[in-house]
Amino acid sequence: MSDLLHLHGALALECSATPSRAILAREEAAELADLVANDLARFLPRVEKLDLSIAAALFDPSELLRPGWPLHATLAELTARAPHSHDPRVFGFAAHEGAMPIGLQPDPNLRDGPLRLLPFVLQGPQDEVLGIGRAMEEVLLETGMANAATSLFAQTAFGASLEHARYLSLHDLAAMTAMQYEHAGIGPLWPLVEAALLAPESEQWLDAPPEPLARYAQGEVRIARLPFDAWLEAGFAPPGLSPEALSRTFRHFEARQRQFAALLGAHGIAANFVECSNGDDPRRRLSE
Repeated sequence: MSDLLHLHGALALECSATPSRAILAREEAAELADLVANDLARFLPRVEKLDLSIAAALFDPSELLRPGWPLHATLAELTARAPHSHDPRVFGFAAHEGAMPIGLQPDPNLRDGPLRLLPFVLQGPQDEVLGIGRAMEEVLLETGMANAATSLFAQTAFGASLEHARYLSLHDLAAMTAMQYEHAGIGPLWPLVEAALLAPESEQWLDAPPEPLARYAQGEVRIARLPFDAWLEAGFAPPGLSPEALSRTFRHFEARQRQFAALLGAHGIAANFVECSNGDDPRRRLSE
C-alpha cells in the first residue's frame, strides 16, 4: 500500500443561507459518494481506476486549508484501514449517532459562511494518479460543475439553498481563498497562511505599516503587541493625524491584530502575541 498516491479535492457548495444540516447519515453518504464518483468520471479520464473517499459533512474553507491538510489526511487514513480490494472502492464517511468520525467533525463555530465544502481524496497507483492530478488542476475549476442530480441531492440532504455546486482541487481552493481575502481587505495576511500551508519550514513576514507586524516561522505566527507609545515610535501611525484620529487609528490597529489572530486560528495556525515595550525593536523581538 505504500506506493499509493493521493489527490485532494472538494465538492464546493455555494449557499445563499446556512444549511439546516452539516452532516449526513450512512445511507445518504453512500448515495452522495456514488453521485460524486459519477461526476468526476465526466471530467477526469480513468478516475474510475482510483479509490474515492468523501466526508459527507460541510466544512468551512479554512478547515480544509490547514497545515498538513488534516481533513484529507484523515480521509486517507480511514481509507487505508478499510478492507483491501483489487477493484476501486468508493467510500462516503458519515455520521454515526450524530457524530462524524474523529478528525472529520465540522467546527460549529465556522458553519455560517456562504461556501461549504465536502473534502474528498482520490487514491491509487502512481502511474494513474499523476495524470489524473494534472487533469484536476487543468479542468476542474473551469468545467467542474456538479451534475444536476448531485446538486439536487446535496440541496435536499443538507437542507441548503444552493446557488452553485462545483468541484475544486485544493490548489483551486487556495487561489480562490487568496482572492476572497484580497477582496475583503485582509489580503496582507494570506502570505503567512500560504507559507504555513505550502512551505512550513520557511519564514514569512508581514511588515507593511499600518498593518500589524507579524512573522511566520517554525509553525507559528508571532504578532508584535505594541502599547500606544511604542506603536507611534515604531512608525505604524500615518503621519499628520490629530490626537483623536491617532487614538481611533490605534484602536483599529489593535482590532486588526485580533482579527488576524482569529483568522490564523481558523486555519489551524498558532498565533502568539509578543509583548513589546517602549524602546524595543519589535522586529528583533519577533525574531528572538
